[in-house]
Amino acid sequence: MDSLAVFCTVGLLFGGLYWFVCVLGSAEQKGKRAVDISGGSISAEKIQDKYKQYWSFFRRPKEIEKDENVPHFVDTFYNLVTDIYEWGWGQSFHFSPSVPGKSHRDATRLHEEMAVDVINVKPGEKILDVGCGVGGPMRAIAAHSRAKVVGITINEYQVNRARLHNKKAGLESLCEVVCGNFLQMPFPDCSFDGAYSIEATCHAPQLEDVYAEIFRVLKPGTMYVSYEWVTTGKFRADDPEHVEIIQGIERGDALPGLRSYADIAKTARKVGFEVVREKDLAAPPAQPWWTRLKMGRIAYWRNHIVIRALAAFGVAPKGTVDVHEMLFRTADHLTRGGETGIFSPMHMILCRKPENTPSKS
Repeated sequence: MDSLAVFCTVGLLFGGLYWFVCVLGSAEQKGKRAVDISGGSISAEKIQDKYKQYWSFFRRPKEIEKDENVPHFVDTFYNLVTDIYEWGWGQSFHFSPSVPGKSHRDATRLHEEMAVDVINVKPGEKILDVGCGVGGPMRAIAAHSRAKVVGITINEYQVNRARLHNKKAGLESLCEVVCGNFLQMPFPDCSFDGAYSIEATCHAPQLEDVYAEIFRVLKPGTMYVSYEWVTTGKFRADDPEHVEIIQGIERGDALPGLRSYADIAKTARKVGFEVVREKDLAAPPAQPWWTRLKMGRIAYWRNHIVIRALAAFGVAPKGTVDVHEMLFRTADHLTRGGETGIFSPMHMILCRKPENTPSKS
C-alpha cells in the first residue's frame, strides 16, 4: 500500500471516528461533554453502589410509599442521571410536542415560553420554577418574559450546574436557584407573582402536598401552571402490557407512582385553587412528543458505546454504563407509552389562587 493510500485510510478512520463521536452526537450539542460525565454529588467509587441502592427501592415498594424516603430517592436518581441527561438531551429535562419545521430545541423553547405566557406575568415580577433541574426552562422563561425566576431543586449538584449555566447565559440577575425540597419550601407566604412546574411534581409522593406548598407561596389572584405526567383515559390496569409500560416509566424516572389524569384537577381544587383550564398538550392534533426518542435511538446506541469505552479506560466512573442502560430501557417504555396513548408527560393544568384568600399571618 503506497503512502497516499495509507494517508487516505487513516484520514477516513479518523474522520469516521469524529463523525461517530462528535457529529452524530447527542440530541443537543450544548451541555456536558462525554469525558466530563460524573455521578453528580456522588463520589466516583460509590456510583455503582448508589445505582444498586436506587433499584433496591423498587424491590421494597412500601419504602417508596413512605414520604420521608422519597426526597432521598429522587436526589440519588438525579445525582446519577444529571450529567447523562445534559450530554445526551440538553439542559431542559422534559418533553415537548413536535412542531413541523422547528428543531427540537426550538420546540422545547416554545413549550417553555407558553408556560409563562399563560400565567400572565409581567417584566420584573417574581415567579417560581418548581423543580427547576439545571435550569433550561428557567433561562428560556426569564429571557422571554424578563421576569425574575426563582428555581428550587432538591439536588445540590443541579443547583451548581444551573448557576454555572445562568452565569454563562448572562442571566444571573434574572435567575436564582435554591437547593430545597418543594414539599417544604424555604419561602414566605404570598411571596410570588406566579409559578410553574414542567414535568417535576410527578416526583412528589402526594400531589396534594406540593400543590398546597405552591398555593401557600403564591400571592392571592396569581396563577400557577403545571405540565403533569399522567396515565390517560386509555390506560387499563387489567392490561399486562399497559402495567409493564407504566411500571417501566416509574422505575426509570424515580416516580413514587404515576397518577391518573382525572386526579389532577381534583387535587388542585382540594388545596384551594380555582382551575382555569385543563388540557392534555400531548393529545391530537398535537404532533407526537416521543418522536425525539425514536429518532434518537442511533444516538442512544452510539452514546452507550462511548460510555462503555470511557468506563473501560477509567474516564467515566464505574456504574455509569448501568445508569445509561437504565435510561435506554426507560426511553423504550416512554415511547411505548406515547404510541399506545396510555401516558402523557404534559397534561396541563392552569390554576388561580383566589383573590380573597385570607393570609395566615
